[in-house]
Amino acid sequence: MNKAWMKWFLMAAMITAAIPMMGLANGRRNNGINGRQQHQQQRIRQGIRSGELTRRETARLQATQARIRVNEAFARRSGGAFTGRERLRIQRQLNHSSRSIYRQKHDRQDRNW
Repeated sequence: MNKAWMKWFLMAAMITAAIPMMGLANGRRNNGINGRQQHQQQRIRQGIRSGELTRRETARLQATQARIRVNEAFARRSGGAFTGRERLRIQRQLNHSSRSIYRQKHDRQDRNW
């Protein structure tokens, strides 16, 4: 075997090993802000369907999601890209919103039909 082929083989093996670690193999590519927002919307919709969220809880969670989208739009308006500080602020808002969704879905209040 020549050295060029061995280099190519080692590089292919490293890339093959790295793909599952990056989360690309299992379809988890949308870990960015938009992906998180979509996932949180899905969680809210699932809570509505299952009856875990009351109408008031749903309205409050939806308003929070809308506020985050507005903040994201303002941050993008400045130049199309986030600064590190803006990204951190949006991620913190998404973290807070995610915890709030979890708490509201797992409290003792359910929609009575």
